[in-house]
Amino acid sequence: MAEALLNDELKSWIGREVTYTAREELGRASIRYFALAIDDENPLYQDDAYAREAGYPSLIAPPTFAVETCQYAHGRPDGNGYMGHGWDLPIEGCRMIRAGNDYEFIRPVLPSDRISVTWVLEDMVERPRSGGGSQLFVTTVARYFDETEELIAVNRETTVYQPLGAGT
Repeated sequence: MAEALLNDELKSWIGREVTYTAREELGRASIRYFALAIDDENPLYQDDAYAREAGYPSLIAPPTFAVETCQYAHGRPDGNGYMGHGWDLPIEGCRMIRAGNDYEFIRPVLPSDRISVTWVLEDMVERPRSGGGSQLFVTTVARYFDETEELIAVNRETTVYQPLGAGT
């Protein structure tokens, strides 16, 4: 029988929290570049006058901008070029699969926003695999705040750790 994936060391990670704060405002150029990258030409993301006519104080960012850009990052890219948050869980012999995100957008993000994010490792659950053995489901929650500590977005992410071997 295979050793359990969810051991006491991993259980001790549940509830861990880390906060990152962006060093600068998001800025119009970053929002425009992101909109171009996702091929969204909505004038709300490019034109202050249009956005004001629509009831916003300025242009706004596409909804996923805050949760996908890692603009709060302070470090260097890792070996894969990623600069965002990672838990670096002590799990060996497994592949990690992003299994889904559940987003909640509270208010539009503005170029003047200076965002902070607090990540919490919320839960870990070991479940059986259809082909035998088990896999580990890890749930994390990231809450994004502006400089006044107003909540602007929530990202609940699930990742799955599956043992390497036959059928992977």
